[in-house]
Amino acid sequence: MKNYVVESYENYREEDRLSTNNARKIEFLTTIKILDNLITEKKTILDCAAGTGIYSFHFADKGHIVTATDITPRHIAVIQTILRDKHYKMKTAILDATDMSIFEDESFDVVLNMGPFYHLVDISDREKCIKESLRVLKKNGLLITAYIPRYFVFQYVATQNKDFLDENLAKQITQTGELHHDDEKCFWTDTYYSTCEEMEQLYQQFDITVIDHFAQDGLTAHFSEKIDKWSDKEFKIWCDYHYSICRERTILGASNHVIIIGRK
Repeated sequence: MKNYVVESYENYREEDRLSTNNARKIEFLTTIKILDNLITEKKTILDCAAGTGIYSFHFADKGHIVTATDITPRHIAVIQTILRDKHYKMKTAILDATDMSIFEDESFDVVLNMGPFYHLVDISDREKCIKESLRVLKKNGLLITAYIPRYFVFQYVATQNKDFLDENLAKQITQTGELHHDDEKCFWTDTYYSTCEEMEQLYQQFDITVIDHFAQDGLTAHFSEKIDKWSDKEFKIWCDYHYSICRERTILGASNHVIIIGRK
């Protein structure tokens, strides 16, 4: 059966996404600022849906023991190429996040669930992903899940491309959170857009204690052209501002990417 998510990523340079400009960098900068303060001692980390490894290499460079997996073969190939120039080893695997049976129970101190969740349209698959993440996570370990808020999406795509300024698409996204590859107005691939409340309820459903919930990029996507023209000093002022408000509830819903962190 053809996987349209894999097809989408095979034809996209994920390795450039978080580094090409300031507006995109802030997602990575915010995430590592918060996670580095949380993950201090040497840990075993599973980077599930690692993409091309930007977080995997960040944590491995800091001395953590990292395993990187992704469902897209090209992503794992990129990681393996980068590893040739590293002084450490990193286990890698092409893996579907709903079935991590190659790993034993309680294998990791931290599970980074940074990519798969918002491409699992069926609730049963999202629950499988959470269950598998918890199975391989040690007691008191951290489950870190990224998601895309549904109330951000339509306003962003409609203002970027008027072809998507469509009443039916607006209702579909806000009411169901679902986007399918064969939708008439599909602007990406198979995707599920969550809400802050839904993610917190999901963590509670699986007895995960929420310890943090923050916007990775906040309002930045709405002003990316202006932000990319700023000097380093001006960009730092914006970053510091974003760091100070990234946990504000109104910002969570307006952000392009959000992370919820829980303890097993």
